[in-house]
Amino acid sequence: MKQEMSIANKIVVVDDDNIVTQALKVLLSIEGFSDVEFFNSPHEALNFIREDGNKPDLLISDFLMPKMNGIEFLSEAKKSYEDLTMILLTGYADKENAIKAINEVGIYRYLEKPWDNDDLIMNIKNALERSDLLTKLKDKVVQLEAAKKQLERYSHSLEDMVIQRTKELVESNNKLFAVINYCADGIVIFSPEGNVESINPAGENLFGASQGMLLGASIFSIFEPERGKIDKSVLSGDREYLLRDYYVENKANGKKIPVEISISPIYDETEKVLRFVSVIRDESIQKDMDRLRDDFIATLTHDLRTPLLATIQTLSFFIDGALGELDERQKFFLSTMKKSNEDILGLVNALLEVYKYESGTLNLCKTKFMLNDFLEQCKSEIENLAQKKEVSLELSLEQTEGMVIYADKSEIKRVIFNLLGNAINHNPKGTKVLLSAVVQKDDVVISVKDNGCGIPKEDIPKMFKRFSQGTSEKRSVGTGLGLYLSRQIVEAHGGKIWLETDKRKGTEFLFLLPESVCDNEKVAISAKNEV
Repeated sequence: MKQEMSIANKIVVVDDDNIVTQALKVLLSIEGFSDVEFFNSPHEALNFIREDGNKPDLLISDFLMPKMNGIEFLSEAKKSYEDLTMILLTGYADKENAIKAINEVGIYRYLEKPWDNDDLIMNIKNALERSDLLTKLKDKVVQLEAAKKQLERYSHSLEDMVIQRTKELVESNNKLFAVINYCADGIVIFSPEGNVESINPAGENLFGASQGMLLGASIFSIFEPERGKIDKSVLSGDREYLLRDYYVENKANGKKIPVEISISPIYDETEKVLRFVSVIRDESIQKDMDRLRDDFIATLTHDLRTPLLATIQTLSFFIDGALGELDERQKFFLSTMKKSNEDILGLVNALLEVYKYESGTLNLCKTKFMLNDFLEQCKSEIENLAQKKEVSLELSLEQTEGMVIYADKSEIKRVIFNLLGNAINHNPKGTKVLLSAVVQKDDVVISVKDNGCGIPKEDIPKMFKRFSQGTSEKRSVGTGLGLYLSRQIVEAHGGKIWLETDKRKGTEFLFLLPESVCDNEKVAISAKNEV
């Protein structure tokens, strides 16, 4: 029965008997073999298979043929295709020659004439399967050879890359070593727990101690803030920290050196903190320069106060008519001059106040006063400014009735006036400013909140610095010292000042006065400590 699916393997059949080739032709056609070539001459068959593209998957040859027997024919064919699969057809008397052909030529099978058709077809299919496996194996060997060569090339390339990368890493490490060891700033590496792991020579000079003496020391013992304690959040690893107003003690001479410290976490590939690196800058020269500058400004501003006051007083005499009547035009120009001189005097006074706080020459004059009465007084005194700017000023006091606080009343009032004045002046008409206070155990938090346009986040870090002129969106016409001086006053009380802002909800300035809520006994003790 003819097969439904044809078999496309190329088969070449050689037999000098035309009857045999015709019989095989019919049989193979019935079995579905579609690519079969038949030859009665071994020479013609050789010429055919030697042509390009005519390599057979199976070669079937008779043994006894004129001019060239089967063994000779198959031997010649194998010269063209070494892995050729071959079947030899032989008579019973040719068994010995067939066995010889298997040994010498390497044929796959020999079949005796007359053959059984089923046996012949089965051997042909097995031979073709062998041929396919050999072809695939050869292709796989070729692929493996190519892969081997590619691997060898990659191996050589990888070695070159490793050599080059190693060279780059050595150069990078040498540069890093040079930067660390010859850096003018101290560099200290800390463990995740905050213990010293290494320190560069500049750091050793700064601390007046060798690396061996400092190994294992805690970050909380070698860095000292001017006020309070170092915040343990510097070891949280969530961000970088810049610590100002700190100092380190030089163990060689016992001097305390003012420093600025930058602390950054070092992460691994899983974002886990491996260690911390801190860069310590000696601020001694800068502090001396700041002190000289501040002394100069203090001297200059102090000497300016007397002539300014005299000028303002003289202009007041003219404006009030004490020295004769003036027309409106003259009063206008003199009033403008007076206002300009008063602005200059305000700046001079602000600079003097800043200098007093920074130099430590100003002593707080703490007294006991009622919190609610104090805040109501502050609201009352600045009410006119709010009405003039058409801004609503409100007061909110939560559970503060009868609360007494102990602080420098005039200085705290200065802070509140600065915050209220900024909120009223910098917000549009129709907005609201809220002054409030909350007592938390012995602490009091006072806040000034507006519902204006808020402060850009990039401007927040500079809001409490000297001469900060508003924000990048709206500049102030003031001295730029109000918030800075407020910070100095709050910190002098041991507290802190900060702000919270939202573009949609406005800005809230808050300051905390710690342990300021007290009774009569506590006031007496605190007053004694102040003395």
